[in-house]
Amino acid sequence: MTGNLKRNMTGRFAIAAIGTGLRTALASLIAASLVGVAALSVVTSSSAQTVPIPKPAPKARGSVQMSASDSQKAPMTTGATSAQPPEPVIPDPRRNVPSNIFASFDANQKAQAARVSSYLSSLQTLAGNFVQVGPDGNKTKGDFYIQKPGKVRFEYDDPSPIAIIADGSSVAVRDRKLATQDIYPLSQTPLRYLLSDRIDLLKDTNVVSVTADDLFISVTIEEKQALIGTSRLMLMIGAKDGQLKQWTVTDPQGYDTTVAVYNLDTSKRLDPGLFKIDFTKYPVSPG
Repeated sequence: MTGNLKRNMTGRFAIAAIGTGLRTALASLIAASLVGVAALSVVTSSSAQTVPIPKPAPKARGSVQMSASDSQKAPMTTGATSAQPPEPVIPDPRRNVPSNIFASFDANQKAQAARVSSYLSSLQTLAGNFVQVGPDGNKTKGDFYIQKPGKVRFEYDDPSPIAIIADGSSVAVRDRKLATQDIYPLSQTPLRYLLSDRIDLLKDTNVVSVTADDLFISVTIEEKQALIGTSRLMLMIGAKDGQLKQWTVTDPQGYDTTVAVYNLDTSKRLDPGLFKIDFTKYPVSPG
């Protein structure tokens, strides 16, 4: 592989390096399902079809816990009642054991999956705030806006320069500091599950786990990519209120990134300009 090719591939798939802390939260969610040749450097062909065992996020050194005052500093753009940022629930790292491809679900599990599918299908607009915990244990937060089908915007609070915009067909991962952006097909990211106009999880995705307790209904979706390996997306819905609480993506190397959402507003009318990908101020990154 030539030096130029290596540089181009590194620039195009830098989003996959979630451990660097530059492109966290939803950036890692997108990276988990993108087909990238650069991932060959970290995933061998022998492990491509192996379900990874997630590694627990280590405690971040010198991390600052967010307080209620931090929440009040964040701009409230949803019109919903302000709430203190939730503490994301870090999944048990032992949960992703190799699954039986012929696994079936009982009537209760099917009913729970149907409830989650119905909720996701009922959403047309959604706005709120998010807190993300990366594989290194560090936290970031910001605001998000969803307009179905296919449109979303995630804005990270300073000092992160990252914003993520989907316009219905493409996803742009924008770096305000560098004034560049990387473009990916929406169809190749797990964002499509949240942004689909209607979805039946058991029919439209590869569901490998459905669990429920007093707090959450959890549905885990698995995706296998020939080049980068196996990734998983776990959606968690509140058992009592039926609202989206968080999701966790496990990348092919087994690292978890968890995003918890709060201050949700389904009635806010969103500006169409939020979902416009600007190719003038933010050209596509080289490579």
